[in-house]
Amino acid sequence: MKVILLQNIDKLGKKYDIKEVSDGFARNFLIPKGLVKIATKENLNWLEKIKEKEKKVLEKELKDAQDLVKEIDGFELEMPVKIGEKGELFEKIGPQQIAKALKEKGFKIEKNQIELEEKIKEIGEYKIKIKLPHNLETEIKVIVKKE
Repeated sequence: MKVILLQNIDKLGKKYDIKEVSDGFARNFLIPKGLVKIATKENLNWLEKIKEKEKKVLEKELKDAQDLVKEIDGFELEMPVKIGEKGELFEKIGPQQIAKALKEKGFKIEKNQIELEEKIKEIGEYKIKIKLPHNLETEIKVIVKKE
């Protein structure tokens, strides 16, 4: 029996693949668990429409990510912070603080997209790598200065 996989299934295939499986496996396991649809003409037409929609969504995501890279590449983010008597920061700066500051500047960057080996502990300039969807990367400069 030919079926359309509705999700990735180990040792069988990836989402939206069309696979040939035994009738018993399909009827007793795959169909009752909602893992597949039988590959009828209607379901194959449905699959084509779904793939077309997903392709458009992926193209839009890629274009948005490319636009963001162009906009943010080389951006200098100034972060004024409170400093102790010995010149140490009261609060270390990590991805969460950087993401929040970027959002305030109008950039949609999540903290998990910011690559930072360790939190920033001192005043200075730091090059920070940002990883975006579709394997796109960019770099910004974070300037930590006294408030």
